[in-house]
Amino acid sequence: MKTIVATILSIILFYTDNYGQKHSSSSYPKSKSFYAKQLMDSNAVYFTPENFNLKADGLMDVSDVLQQALYDTKATHNFGIFFLPEGKYLISKTIYVPQGIRIIGYGANRPLIILKKNSPGFQQPDSTDKGNAKYMFWFIHSVPKPGETVHDAGAGTFYSAMSNVDLQIDDGNPYAVALRTHYAQHSFIAHVDIHINNGLAGMFDVGNEMEDVKFFGGVYGIYTTKPSPGWQFMMTDTYFEGQRKAAIKTQEAGLTIVRLHAKHVPSVIEINPNYIEKLFMEDCRFEDVQEQAVFVSLPDNAGNQISLINIDCSNVPVLINYRDSSNKVEGKGTTYRVKAFKQGLQMDSLHADPVIKTISNIEALKTLPAHVQKDIPDFASIDTWVNLKSLGALGDGTTDDTKAIQDAIDKYETIYVPQGWYRVSETLKLKSNTVLIGLTPIGTQFILTDNTPAFSGFGAPKALLESSKGGNNIVTGIGLTTGFANYRAVACKWMAGEHSYMNDVKFIGGHGTMQWIWKYKSETKNIYGENLVNGFDPLWATQYWSLWITDGGGGTFKDIWTANTWANSGAYISNTSTPGRIYAMSVEHHVRNEIRFNNVSNFKVYALQLEEESRESSGCQPMELENCKNMVFANLYMFRVIRVNVPYPYSIRNWGSANIEFLNVHNYSQIKYTTSNTLYDVNTNTTVRPWEFNRLYIDNPTSVAAIDDDALHQLATGFEFAEGICRDSKNNIYFCDSRMRRIYKYDATTKQTVLFADYPWEPLSLACDKNDHLLVVFKYNPQKGSLVNGKQEVFTNPPDASGTSFSGWGNSGFATWVYSVDVSNPDESIHLLDTVKMGSIQHVYKALYPGHRWRDHHDFNSITVAKAEQCFVAPDGVTIIPRVYDLARATCLSEAFPNKPAYVTDEYDKRTVRLDTDAGGYVSNLKYFVEKGEFGTTEDSKGNVYIADGEIYVYDAQGKFIKEIKTPERPTSIVISSDDKMLYITSAGSLVSKNLQ
Repeated sequence: MKTIVATILSIILFYTDNYGQKHSSSSYPKSKSFYAKQLMDSNAVYFTPENFNLKADGLMDVSDVLQQALYDTKATHNFGIFFLPEGKYLISKTIYVPQGIRIIGYGANRPLIILKKNSPGFQQPDSTDKGNAKYMFWFIHSVPKPGETVHDAGAGTFYSAMSNVDLQIDDGNPYAVALRTHYAQHSFIAHVDIHINNGLAGMFDVGNEMEDVKFFGGVYGIYTTKPSPGWQFMMTDTYFEGQRKAAIKTQEAGLTIVRLHAKHVPSVIEINPNYIEKLFMEDCRFEDVQEQAVFVSLPDNAGNQISLINIDCSNVPVLINYRDSSNKVEGKGTTYRVKAFKQGLQMDSLHADPVIKTISNIEALKTLPAHVQKDIPDFASIDTWVNLKSLGALGDGTTDDTKAIQDAIDKYETIYVPQGWYRVSETLKLKSNTVLIGLTPIGTQFILTDNTPAFSGFGAPKALLESSKGGNNIVTGIGLTTGFANYRAVACKWMAGEHSYMNDVKFIGGHGTMQWIWKYKSETKNIYGENLVNGFDPLWATQYWSLWITDGGGGTFKDIWTANTWANSGAYISNTSTPGRIYAMSVEHHVRNEIRFNNVSNFKVYALQLEEESRESSGCQPMELENCKNMVFANLYMFRVIRVNVPYPYSIRNWGSANIEFLNVHNYSQIKYTTSNTLYDVNTNTTVRPWEFNRLYIDNPTSVAAIDDDALHQLATGFEFAEGICRDSKNNIYFCDSRMRRIYKYDATTKQTVLFADYPWEPLSLACDKNDHLLVVFKYNPQKGSLVNGKQEVFTNPPDASGTSFSGWGNSGFATWVYSVDVSNPDESIHLLDTVKMGSIQHVYKALYPGHRWRDHHDFNSITVAKAEQCFVAPDGVTIIPRVYDLARATCLSEAFPNKPAYVTDEYDKRTVRLDTDAGGYVSNLKYFVEKGEFGTTEDSKGNVYIADGEIYVYDAQGKFIKEIKTPERPTSIVISSDDKMLYITSAGSLVSKNLQ
């Protein structure tokens, strides 16, 4: 990754053609200050001359005092608001912003932070840095200790932000980037203008969401890799002008973009070579785009998903350009509208076969239409806001503030809620135009204590906060906490209308909880604390839903994180046809359901992220769709964390819904236990198998989908996750059920399946050597108290583990070894295979490599042909298994015979490659075979290749498609009998055979 970025930046750094120079300045009107006056908050820090030794005159270098102030805020508060008054602030070095700190500007004009001309270190690329750059502001996770390296923000970095502050890079800083933002939920950039000028970029590495950010000049406005931790990114109401290379340069960022305006740029979106992007853009405007609007890589890869809706273009001759191809999609005249452009793997109905295709609907226009109006409402003048604490609320976490808050709601429309934890004992009911404005949902909370009488015991759902019905309510920057023992609690019941707005609201409980160091203590509870019974807390999922949108509720919902494990589900939307838009909602860690839509229509859901954790969510149904219609889901990500060790059948269950469109879907995990099917339609008994696709349209399904089961036979069923298939020379089939630690045999003579072995070692994949010894790749955990050379035996991950995130979060500390058994007497013949130096066996019969590799650091091409140092040797003396880390995750092995092609799947990039094998078992000369692949391959004697990827796809030796074989369940491993007559398939639950004759 660093090499790619360094090369790109070195090429384009001095890209100063006339086009780039011409538009280095802008006539765009000056942005207004969002917080035009000082807001009073006794828990906030104010960066004023009175509190700090500084001058905000643009002449005094405030770098050191600003940095120390931010670190002190973290040390004394843990999280909170850092207010920056109007003025000009000169800096000359990187400012690090720790987790949970929000820099918010105020004043009649936005404060401006300027990177001083010719600041030290901003003139050269930093080859040790991920972005090969130097940053004005770098959002980090924690304050580094003396001598410690900086810890970049990541998947556990929450509540960080910058708002209402402008940034400027002065000349002489060619490698300057204004912001580095690799943070996670409830972190954002909003109401910020970035004047990059001759610097490199406005932002490197996006995270979570942004709103109302403008980028002027620079080589790029944004250049980015994958957000934390592989989620999508939401951006609304942004502006890009005068970039010298592209407005946005990206790879795997899941860009979900609404109302972007790009002007005077060579390219709007440039996707890096050999990378995919899940790009969704709606209601955007492109003007004067010299080269192409979107530069696409890998158009035939299922992971690459391009969806453009209602894009108005002026002087944009090429809409889409494809790398490594002369193909392009041209516009229609000088001015035109892209009503719809959808490219990637598509299914036009529940029963349609998935195919790579393009939908293109472009119409010529005479003039550019007016800009699309934003759906995020403006706030009333700050002069009309009243401070809740000035009205008697204390927010001390102890005093019951219910009456003070309700009285304020009854009397005033716009209420500013300073930081504090406000205890509530009854439902807070909003009036039709009530606006509640907080500035951080972790520092500003409405809370229920445990066993609050009005919310306890048996009864109907009772809301902590309840909107008006049909009103124009706004709630922003507030956390809602329903405690742990309040059976009737709903955090928010929302019935407000189409023009209402909820933003930056955290539904608190378990994950993402933080303590105020210096002030109040809440009843926070360890999600995996002392109440666990057999790993389960009896109070989990004992409340109603956290967010309940119902009874005609709608409006705009942005930057919502609902992860309260004590709630039944994170969000429940029911009984409404009022238009609604959801932007960047994260729903995680529930026991039974993450999100449920019941009798809902006219909702658009952008960048919805669902995540299941191992202990509480292994049996959780991520999404339910019941009797819904007229809905769109764009850039939907569904994720099971690396700690989950059991399969689950469906990510989405649909019950009688119609006119539902899914655009850009990513159903994934680093582990092999990704949810087996993306969608299951209950009434037609239909499954949607692909994990990655650009489009699925559900019309009005009535018929039952039929599987072509001609000569398809279920041989055995009832397994948890069958995998690891192989055959011996007699066509006996072996496979395993890894977590259950069982190995099975299907006898080719008796046609019976038997439990072959039941040992305490977790089998991962199987193979047979030349003499039909069964080889078992297995996981060995160190035995507690077992000493090696007087020390507890320990294992560390080998160097080749570094290219896959699977190697983290608990997938270390064990060894991946191989044992063999004599199949005629397995219990008495189990034997650990020796390892020898790779290459020491000169005439290898076959080498066994992982059949598929998940390398999400994008090093598959290099690691696949890397020469292993050691290999396991089978009892026959000529079958070897090179010792590589990816054996720890693979569901099957790939046979590499010398002087014959071998096939391995790049599981992460959904691609199968072909390799050459030499006499020593080394593979080389990697060539892309087809853009298809998941859980391994098998070959017949004619050289035809069978690829497991949701179904089974057959190609000839030149990569030409022959046919598709539909299967009852998603294949986890496949093998063909030696006579080419029978294909054997494992799925999660079954062993199936198909007659190929």
